[in-house]
Amino acid sequence: MPEPPAALGVAVSGGGDSMALLHLMHGFCTLHGSKLRAVTLNHGLRAGAASEANMVKASCARLGVQHDTLLWDDWDGRGNLQMAAREARFKRMAAWAKDHGIATITLGHTANDQAETVLMRLARRSGVNGLAGIPERIVREGITWVRPLLGAERDDLRSYLRAQRIGWVEDPSNEDVTYDRIKARRALETLQDLGIDAEGLSVVAHQMSKARAALDWETFVAAREIATVEAGAVVLENRAMRILPEEIQRRLLVHAVNWISGQAYPARRAAVANMLSGLQKGQAGTADGVHARRVDGRIWIFRELNAVTQKQSLPFDLWDKRWRLSPPGGKLCCPGLYIGVLGAEGLKQCEDWRAAGVPHAVLLSTPAVWRENHVVAAPLAGWGQKWHAEVDGGGETFFTSLLTH
Repeated sequence: MPEPPAALGVAVSGGGDSMALLHLMHGFCTLHGSKLRAVTLNHGLRAGAASEANMVKASCARLGVQHDTLLWDDWDGRGNLQMAAREARFKRMAAWAKDHGIATITLGHTANDQAETVLMRLARRSGVNGLAGIPERIVREGITWVRPLLGAERDDLRSYLRAQRIGWVEDPSNEDVTYDRIKARRALETLQDLGIDAEGLSVVAHQMSKARAALDWETFVAAREIATVEAGAVVLENRAMRILPEEIQRRLLVHAVNWISGQAYPARRAAVANMLSGLQKGQAGTADGVHARRVDGRIWIFRELNAVTQKQSLPFDLWDKRWRLSPPGGKLCCPGLYIGVLGAEGLKQCEDWRAAGVPHAVLLSTPAVWRENHVVAAPLAGWGQKWHAEVDGGGETFFTSLLTH
């Protein structure tokens, strides 16, 4: 709003929350003239998943809504299953949306989901960002994700479904107390005697989200005053940094590390705290494959050499998911070229690297054009040979990342 998109996606699992969202979004899109298309991701983890997807498809057909089922069957059994499934949902659904010209997808998270999230983050000793809970709107994988039902409780949605004679399925995992979210759900039932309920915790999350927005703005303003982007590194004026409130210092570091590493989630709070403490003492620190150290009155935050030693890509392709190197005239001069880290051996071949004004340690982890064991070009180390190196999207994306999540 105020002008709804011409096309909207809706993620529907078949559960009560998502079935309510499907029907409510159908009414919304009918009212505003938007085209609605539904998607279900079958994680392939339960025997009944396929039949649930078919149930959603049949419900969509009755509404005249186009529906697609996506399959996720490539989990290798390693790591956190819930985290892997969540990542798969974002990536698969984003690709689906782009294929169908959809820029916005609605999700069925409720006030109860919000309350459970706040409880779980309390258990993790989260700060303002964590206690802000689930955001109403995010941009990820190039798609805007919106949660219209964060103010609604599950019981109200099920009352709506029963009144409209709409069926849904219950996920058996909702009774599995091995999951933290189900433990939080059970705990909420007990906490209601203290007045701690889904509505109250949702209010807390909303208030925290406002506090988070204020802190993000102050961090952005501080970054504009004391930060620059040089050779792909974030550079902070040390004296100006030290007089900032500690929380703003921490947030600047978190965003710098996240922007450079390209990780989907911020570095762990303890790792960033250790980095900040070390910098205040003049020591270097590392978090999520990103290094930080003070050099001549400035704090350089840059890619850690060990994190990119084995990374290679072809010219024109992204290197380390962030660097793009372009040949002179946009055409390759000879075959056999590849992009790799400059490293110590490569830097030795760049006699005028000091003229670039970039610290030795920073240049080591920057990209270079190689042919076998010879550096063809290292634009950031004074050996450009008319090649051009730029962070994908430009250095300005660091500052915009401070206000987007």
